[in-house]
Amino acid sequence: MKQQTEKKNIMDYDTVRLDEEASAVVILDQTRLPGVIEEISLRSAEELYEAIYLLKVRGAPAIGVAAAFGIYVLAKQIEALDPDAFYREFTRLKEYLESARPTAVNLSWALNRMQRVAFSHRGKATVDVVAHLKEEAVAIWQEDIDVCKKIGEYGLSLVKPGDGILTHCNAGQLATSRYGTATAPIYLGQERGYHFRVFADETRPLLQGARLTAYELMASGVDVTLICDNMSGAVMKNGWVDAVFVGCDRVAANGDTANKIGTSVVAAVAKYYGIPVYVCAPTSTIDPDTPDGAAIRIEQRPAEEVTEMWYRRRMAPEGVKVYNPAFDVTDHALIAGIVTEYGIARAPYEISLAKLKGMAE
Repeated sequence: MKQQTEKKNIMDYDTVRLDEEASAVVILDQTRLPGVIEEISLRSAEELYEAIYLLKVRGAPAIGVAAAFGIYVLAKQIEALDPDAFYREFTRLKEYLESARPTAVNLSWALNRMQRVAFSHRGKATVDVVAHLKEEAVAIWQEDIDVCKKIGEYGLSLVKPGDGILTHCNAGQLATSRYGTATAPIYLGQERGYHFRVFADETRPLLQGARLTAYELMASGVDVTLICDNMSGAVMKNGWVDAVFVGCDRVAANGDTANKIGTSVVAAVAKYYGIPVYVCAPTSTIDPDTPDGAAIRIEQRPAEEVTEMWYRRRMAPEGVKVYNPAFDVTDHALIAGIVTEYGIARAPYEISLAKLKGMAE
């Protein structure tokens, strides 16, 4: 169910919220921004899966929150008098949602967390299990807000007023419950009069930087300049960039990170020009079971996103081969620090990330 809304500033909206009365997860349809602000109510497993797969809701933290609210809504719908049947169906739904996007670890992290809550109350009445699931989902949402603000505080300590900051893709409020991850230092700096100059890569082929980051930063009054992806080296060479802040969908144990395709290029160019690259990631994004970037499964997206999307007519020759990975891996050697809600991890990452992950558990 779609709802046209009347508010005009995108920052007035929740990226993801729970509509308890309607038993639905309500999201902003990010595929329609910035032209149309539209909220969608999701009630079925198929609707939730499609919203995640088609990037109607996107950004690792926001996906995790949507999944937590979603599995709660679906659990309420399970009609099973037999407790074993309830848990079988719950597990089936959980695994179905989990398959929507394999690279973003927050999706499986949130769903596994909800599953642990459900199974820890096995033996209780289903209505009680569902009540505990709601509590956990709301907790995940609130924690996301708190975590992003803490990331912002730590990130702000790495820059000074008037700095130029470059970011890639969208790790802003539209990718989280509030503040964003890579944009959290920018928003906190805006509140405190830092007057940052921000450069937002367009982020081909889905243009999250152009459609979303530039959009929300402008709505917040931030001095933002949109650039094509292949212009990052030029603005760095001109001395306009003092730091790079990017988000992350998965952090390997050795500090390699998976983020939107093109991030590794930005990091390599920044390294050449001596500009620090900071990856902003909640500890929930750290995956100690993934030893390095080579072990991260990279999602492959449809060819049409490159050849046809955003164009009035197809812009590539029919039959041309297309390679369209959603993410690339940035080697830990290119990263100056990984900013989390518990502090900033620095090399050697195997030690610093394990310590921060332990603080979160």
